[in-house]
Amino acid sequence: MLNQKELESKVRHIQVHSRKAVLEMLAGEYRSSFKGMGIEFEDVREYQHGDDVRSIDWNVTARTGKPHVKTFMEERELSLYFLIDISQSGDFGSGEHSKREVVTRIFALLAFAASHNHDNVGLILFANGVEQHIPPRKGKNHVMRMIDLMLRHQTQTTGTDIAGALHHFNQVRSRRCVAFLFSDFLDTNYADALRDTAHLHDLSCVAISDPRESHLPNGGMIELRDAELGTLRTIDCRDPKLRQSLKEKAKQRKAALVDICHEAKADLLHISTEDDYLFQIIRFLKERNNRSADAL
Repeated sequence: MLNQKELESKVRHIQVHSRKAVLEMLAGEYRSSFKGMGIEFEDVREYQHGDDVRSIDWNVTARTGKPHVKTFMEERELSLYFLIDISQSGDFGSGEHSKREVVTRIFALLAFAASHNHDNVGLILFANGVEQHIPPRKGKNHVMRMIDLMLRHQTQTTGTDIAGALHHFNQVRSRRCVAFLFSDFLDTNYADALRDTAHLHDLSCVAISDPRESHLPNGGMIELRDAELGTLRTIDCRDPKLRQSLKEKAKQRKAALVDICHEAKADLLHISTEDDYLFQIIRFLKERNNRSADAL
């Protein structure tokens, strides 16, 4: 458990790193990915890096000599909701960062990108039930408070209930919005709830994993603790059957999640704790934007 000084230092580090990345690399891709044509014309403004070229107002551009784009009412009303699994399995990490720390950093990147674009950001923290619900608001201070909450919050329940969190979200948010579901997806019986949520909202699932969940280290006997149940188990890392079984189970979980998201028409991004998550997020947003352009 981090003390007060360590928490404050970590929050400041995430803030500085995230806002720098947003301003330098992420903001344009975010704007392109989540700012489609709205339902009501509002105004025109000068073109900014990352704007959709399809929204250029050619008459104003020709008249002024500078590219201008049309803006729509939907752009000012976009809300992002983050549903974040904080079950105790997220505390695991074989490298520099745990799964939960990586999730917090990715959340900060996307939330600051939304704030930079004057969008609303909401947060739901869940394990075997919803433990925190922060309604969407605008502003960098709001984002900072949510980052602080994610780092400080101690999980109150054991186990994971993804379906319950999605049902709660659908009840409290009836109006369509952009939603990100972060989890290691070590759960079952959530396919129907995920499909319902993807039908109501623009849903992206971000699956967080650690290399040691699919590949054991080279060595002898090690003691493992179940993060959810607290039980201890001693295993032999040299056992080839055990190594293969772990690898196959991880492969099956990944394939099952791919199938669930494909059937629900929800986007899916896999990120490992050893990945360059900023690169992965930017590539994900580019792919979203390319698919939207191809659909026209």
